[in-house]
Parts: sequence; structure tokens; C-alpha cells
Amino acid sequence: MHDILDLETYPLHDLGGPAGRALVAACRRDLDRDGMFNLAGFIRPEALAACVREVGPVLDAAAYEHRQTHNIYFKTAVEGLEPGHPALARAETSNRKICADQIPGSVLVRIYEWPPMAAFLAAVMDKPVLHVMADPLARVNVMTYRDGEALNWHFDRSEFTTTLLLQAPSGGGDFQYRSGLRSDEDPNYDGVARLLAGRDPAVKTVPLAAGTLNVFKGKNTAHRVSAVRGDANRIIAVFSYYERAGVRFSEEDQKRFYGRVA
Repeated sequence: MHDILDLETYPLHDLGGPAGRALVAACRRDLDRDGMFNLAGFIRPEALAACVREVGPVLDAAAYEHRQTHNIYFKTAVEGLEPGHPALARAETSNRKICADQIPGSVLVRIYEWPPMAAFLAAVMDKPVLHVMADPLARVNVMTYRDGEALNWHFDRSEFTTTLLLQAPSGGGDFQYRSGLRSDEDPNYDGVARLLAGRDPAVKTVPLAAGTLNVFKGKNTAHRVSAVRGDANRIIAVFSYYERAGVRFSEEDQKRFYGRVA
């Protein structure tokens, strides 16, 4: 893995050593302060180029075009909210995506399945262990956003989200987030409504360079990707890990997000 990841700067393979402990501590500080951490240059330039070469033709030839009008919860109804509540305002998400089973043996799948990767994330999140998904579709996704396409405001299902930016767009495609917008105890519907109306001053925009590993608390952090502009697409990989082994999406969710059932 030394030829793929910059393990001199980010020693995931030696978390017990002084540099490894310092890395985990720094990531924890960023996560507590900002709700996320970024590791710029996580993947080496040659490996990054190889990733783009591997996924590019598959995205062009076999990607599922996901276009959906949705609310921030991706639900048709939310208990406690009237249908017309501003927290249920709808917007469109559009992108194209491929799944892990379409890129077997790829650099991305190798990174995802490398045991120190999950061990590192578990250490930062203070979890006993994290597991790769059993779902052949959801475990690794690669998404591309073309001119005019965006990922609109939403919450993730999992506690945290791990992404690796493979290619930055010509313009737009900014990652924006609002950490701590809700909690497991308080859904903060009025705060959600203010966010969707563009009246939340706590929204942050993070410019990410290609090759950056980004990890954020996606369950209670509202986030979106603004519309891409220009000829160069935004290409990003999403890695999914869970505390419980053997996690799979339901057939309904697989069909909804990927257009097919594994």
C-alpha cells in the first residue's frame, strides 16, 4: 500500500507508533472542532491518476443516472411534521454512480478493504472496531457530477461518512456543511427550515483538492455539493464502514439508489 497511499505523512499502518498516535489525535481534534477532518494528498498522484483511469470508462459506459427530487431526510413523510412544513422543502439531486461490483480489484476497492483503513477510522471515532459492508453495491460508490448537477441538502444514515475526491471540477462543486444541526434527541426542525431557506450563518464551505480524504459526521451534519460548472466533472469515491459486521441495504434501497438489486 506504500505505492498507493502517502504512509510517510499518514502512517495508518503504524497507529501504535508516535507518528500514528499523533495523526489520530490531530484527526480527533479536527473532528471535535469542525465536525470533520481532511487528509490532503492522502493518495499518491500516480495512484490517483490510476483511479481515474479505472473508473472513467465505467462511469461513461455503465453508470446509473440518479436523478431525484427529495427533502433533506429522503423520506416521503416525517413523524411530527405537517406535509407543508418548510423543513420538508424539496430540491433535486442529480449525478451518475457506479458500485464496487463494477470495479473489482481496483485501487479504490483495495484501499477500502485494506484492514488498517478501517482500524484508523475506528481509532479516530473511538470505536472498538469497524467493518466493511457486506453489500456488494453500497460498500464503495463512485459518483460523478457534470455541469449543472448537484447533491442537495441531506443527512446520511451512517454516523460518519468517508470520501476520497478523485477529480475536482472546473468550477462549483463545493462541499458545504452545517455540523451539529440536529441531535439524536432534538431534530431541530426549525433550524433545518432556516438552513433550507438560506438563513443559517453557520454553514461552512470547504474547498477540497483531488486526492483528499474527507471524513465527517454525516448523520447529524446536513451537507450538500453545490452545482458543478464547466467541462471537468467532479468525481468522488464514498467508502462505507459500520460497527456491525454484515451490513447490507434492503433490496428496496438498492433499487432506489442504484437502479438494480444485487
